[in-house]
Amino acid sequence: MTDGEVLDRPSVVFDERLSLVVGMLQRFTWRQAAVDDSNSRIELGGSITIDDAAALWKRISETRAQVEGLRRVELELGQIQMIDGACMALLVQFRTDLRARKVECEFSGGSEEVRRIVHLYGGRKKGRQTRPRRRPVSAIEQVGAATLAVFGEAKQILDFMGRLVASTWHVLRHPKSLNLRDVGLTMERAGADAAPIVLLINFLIGFVMAYQSAAQLKQFGASIYVADLVGVSMTRELGPLMMAIIICGRTGAAFAAELGTMKVSEEVDALRTLGFLPLPFLVIPRMLGLILVAPLLVLMADAVGILGGALVASLTLDITATSFLIQLQSAVKASDILSGMIKGVVFCAAIALISCQQGLATSGGAEGVGRRTTSAVVSILFTLILLDALFTVFLAMFGI
Repeated sequence: MTDGEVLDRPSVVFDERLSLVVGMLQRFTWRQAAVDDSNSRIELGGSITIDDAAALWKRISETRAQVEGLRRVELELGQIQMIDGACMALLVQFRTDLRARKVECEFSGGSEEVRRIVHLYGGRKKGRQTRPRRRPVSAIEQVGAATLAVFGEAKQILDFMGRLVASTWHVLRHPKSLNLRDVGLTMERAGADAAPIVLLINFLIGFVMAYQSAAQLKQFGASIYVADLVGVSMTRELGPLMMAIIICGRTGAAFAAELGTMKVSEEVDALRTLGFLPLPFLVIPRMLGLILVAPLLVLMADAVGILGGALVASLTLDITATSFLIQLQSAVKASDILSGMIKGVVFCAAIALISCQQGLATSGGAEGVGRRTTSAVVSILFTLILLDALFTVFLAMFGI
């Protein structure tokens, strides 16, 4: 016996054992028939799972060695009851190998589920895939769709407001149901963390407003009235409005994104399952936190805005700090400061309500979260300007 014969015996024994094991494990049918001299047809049937992968690969290997002289091989899948991804990957590899040998190979037949797996694993016929043409939408249809969307949004807002009133009444009757921990957290995030940017923006607003008006007032010898201009503007209008705009972009967008993410990830539904009402647990604490911190932010915004105007008066108009303060006291009344604080409270309440409503109305995954966050910011800005105009008219009617 030669060395080569000695080395070949273990592999022969292994092949025999593998064939025996494969034959025992095979639970599918593989029938190959010659259609003519150059075409062959393979019919597959039964259930083919990962346990049959070895037997399937053996059949594939045997068939691949017998394709010499063939031009086309058809794999008929009509009798397959079930096939998993691993075995389908083997069939796709078989098809690829045959095509590499210039033998045309295609899948045919099969149930809807089998065809879905075929397409998933690259069994689609090659060819140019054309996108379906978009159907043009008429102007009337667009107007109708937009109108229905507006009514749907209004219905959601009214539903949210009704549930908010009911939840507020429930909290008043059962104070322990309120999530007080989030009230303090909201005050920290919307108050302490937002204070630096609020102070900086309002200081620059007061500085720019005084600087722009200084040259005009100086022409008429009315430089001292820069204190009136800056003081009244900051306390009645710009202080609360600029504070609310900053809170809108910083906190309102965060509220909408947080609640929207909770909604699409089904965390809100989980809260209901655990016995927590979403509005007392998520919305009311955020609204209370913003309302409580609003007067402090408005007062700080007024103070730094007036400080910016005083700095310009001192540097460009040679007005002393004492003269500026005396003129400021005569121009700014307590009602101006109080009206600004009330505006700030109303603005922050509107920010909390709109952002939370948009967040809880989110659907459609990450795209829906982004869409609702954008809608929340736009809606809040529009509402702030509208409320400011209503406040101006209302206060003017009562001479305040």
